[in-house]
Amino acid sequence: MLRQYLCELDAIPDGGSRGAILLAEGVERDIFLVRRGESVFAYVNSCPHTGATLNFQPGQFMSFDNYYIQCSIHAAQFRIHDGYCIYGPCLGFSLQRVVIEVSGRSVYGLGITPR
Repeated sequence: MLRQYLCELDAIPDGGSRGAILLAEGVERDIFLVRRGESVFAYVNSCPHTGATLNFQPGQFMSFDNYYIQCSIHAAQFRIHDGYCIYGPCLGFSLQRVVIEVSGRSVYGLGITPR
């Protein structure tokens, strides 16, 4: 896997999210990062229901209370730690995970997990 710099940890608000671009297998992929303390979770920015992007504004991927990842089109909600849908039309499906590494204060993308 190719190690690609995405951002500094502090560029992701603690409890919030941030969009990024990851070059995976020669193709730029729209992804997003969610931070919880020193942990970062990353997913492809594509709803399993329609394939639409999840954010309605740049960097905003979270529910109002910042407890779940939320699709802006139909309000499906996904758990942060594994991307599993717990509410909405894609109930039982999961977001596609992006493999990342946090080294020091830098966040790197390593690749996209196959479905």
